[in-house]
Amino acid sequence: MIGKLNHVAIVVPDLDAAAAIYRDTLGADVSAPEDLPDHGVTTVFVNLPNTKIELLRPYGENSPIAKFLEKNPAGGMHHLCYEVQDILAARDQLQAAGARVLGDGKPKTGAHGKPVLFLHPKDFCGTLLELEQV
Repeated sequence: MIGKLNHVAIVVPDLDAAAAIYRDTLGADVSAPEDLPDHGVTTVFVNLPNTKIELLRPYGENSPIAKFLEKNPAGGMHHLCYEVQDILAARDQLQAAGARVLGDGKPKTGAHGKPVLFLHPKDFCGTLLELEQV
């Protein structure tokens, strides 16, 4: 069901400083910041030959990653994103297998303008998973 690893998401306290590390120190191609109010984050993508790194900081007062940053003030790995061909079929198959989809179970539009869903970390070895339809 899952396809390629689309990205690894890292929450950071200072998005500009984190982007500079990847761009200036590691020589990576780094996108401009993009605010995603529906997700409560500002994101930057580090484009690599085989995947992407998504750098995240909280956006707005009700950001779902604010508590993560409070518990991890230096930041840290937040989630893995896998590609799927049909997000609704993937959701239904996962729910039938007992996996919990976060939120109302309906896909939202993600950073790439494509439908995404998040899966409960307790169902996946303690790791928050995002599915993105490609």
